[in-house]
Amino acid sequence: MWRAYTLKEALRAIFAPGLTVDDVTILIDRFISKAARSRLQPLVRLGQTIRRHRDGILQAIRLGINQGRTEALNNKVRLITRRAYGFHSAKAALALVTLSCAPITLHPPHESHPQQA
Repeated sequence: MWRAYTLKEALRAIFAPGLTVDDVTILIDRFISKAARSRLQPLVRLGQTIRRHRDGILQAIRLGINQGRTEALNNKVRLITRRAYGFHSAKAALALVTLSCAPITLHPPHESHPQQA
């Protein structure tokens, strides 16, 4: 149990904010090594998977890419889908998602519209 916990914390340290790519490279290599020696089969497989995707992980950290926006949009769509539970068709739910998530600005008929140049 302790080995699994320390490996989990070592994996979390890889994604800590403020680390340089060189620091992350060292942490990933240490994690892969420790996971391979841990004799915990799920962690051994995880280490092998990280080894295969190591270059992609380092590139994502170098470029500052993360899944934050995608996950936020996914959560918003799920919430809208739950709200649209009583709708009779998928088209209505899709329209609500499009209305809520797309860059559309609607103006009610009683409000004055801004003049377009």
